Amino acid sequence: MAGEVILARRIILVAGPARSGKSEWAEYLATETGNSVIYVATAHVDPNDTEWQARIEQHQRRRPESWETLSVPNDLAATIAASSQDGCLLIDSLGTWVANFLDRDDEEWEKISQDLLQAIKQAVSDVILVAEETGWGVVPAYSLGRKFRDRLGTLVRLLGAIANPVYLVTCGHILNLSVLGSPLPNA
Repeated sequence: MAGEVILARRIILVAGPARSGKSEWAEYLATETGNSVIYVATAHVDPNDTEWQARIEQHQRRRPESWETLSVPNDLAATIAASSQDGCLLIDSLGTWVANFLDRDDEEWEKISQDLLQAIKQAVSDVILVAEETGWGVVPAYSLGRKFRDRLGTLVRLLGAIANPVYLVTCGHILNLSVLGSPLPNA
């Protein structure tokens, strides 16, 4: 499959459900750029949460030692703006990043998300974004769950309008939505 992947754009979106393989696919794509890779981890690390620590360690074991890792739970826009032209940023994950801002009101969130989108549009490096798909089930019964789902869904939709290619990874299979689908009009 290595010879089939062509990275024609610098903004790549990889979305899918939990444990689908989306991070592994994004890691593969980052390797295929041939550029130096900076893995941007968006999670807050809680040393008391052993299950979360195990998930983080699983991701770390898969990454090549040559990759730099940055912990950026908040200011992704500044990290993207500071990236170098010969590099590749792999941002994993947008769902975790959105969750870090659930305490912010809608106006503040709008500014934060617009700053991120602007930084991505102006990036000089390749940017690969990993995002969870959360809206395929029932509407959450609690307001914080609805806020998370709606904010992440809207952000992923806006990113899908500027990224190419856009991949959906589900059940361990990869679909290139840029080839198989069409963007919504006026997206």
